[in-house]
Amino acid sequence: MNFVRAAAVACLLLFLSGCASKGSVLPSSFPQVDNAVAVDASEYHIGSRDLLTITVFQIKDLDREVRVNNAGQISLPLVGAIKAAGRTVGELEQDIASGYRAHYLQDPQVTVFVKEFASQRVTINGAVKKTGIFPMTSRLSLLQAVSLSEGLSDTANENNVVVFRRAGDRQMVARFDLEAIREGRSPDPEILGDDIVVVDESEGEVWLKRFIQIAPILTAWVFYTNNN
Repeated sequence: MNFVRAAAVACLLLFLSGCASKGSVLPSSFPQVDNAVAVDASEYHIGSRDLLTITVFQIKDLDREVRVNNAGQISLPLVGAIKAAGRTVGELEQDIASGYRAHYLQDPQVTVFVKEFASQRVTINGAVKKTGIFPMTSRLSLLQAVSLSEGLSDTANENNVVVFRRAGDRQMVARFDLEAIREGRSPDPEILGDDIVVVDESEGEVWLKRFIQIAPILTAWVFYTNNN
């Protein structure tokens, strides 16, 4: 009878070992979307409290770093107040150029850069140390976004990180490999506001962690049965 029980424990160990080896191939079980498609979302819409860098080609006196106020506006020399919230970067560039054109600049070339995305958030879930919704105060890559969650948990499958993104009426999804990104074999994609990042769990690591948790109980059980 003791032999049967010992064999059962041995089978459990083999099963857990098999699960751990399966963890290395889990990413191939998820559909992979072209990374370029996932990263190319609709243009970002500026929000209140965003910090903008505005430059006018060859006119340094007009260069400004301005923050969008709570009313969604910015104020610029010659032009005055301009509505910025809700506009894309390209639309705002055209609006500012039109304003300067009306004030005797023949062909102003305006560039707008969003330095801080104060109105944007990214959701990070799954096998990370701290899940939640995090503010985006600057441009973020996937690796930087994961670092906001204090890194991966000990059961994370870094080869399978899924990003969900909405572009208009379209829901997009892409799978990324953090290990490949760290090693320079894949580009580190940009994370946009309202993206949802989900880090998969390694099935093998989960089972191994559970086994470690119950190992003392199994040891006590085997010891008890062997002595009764």
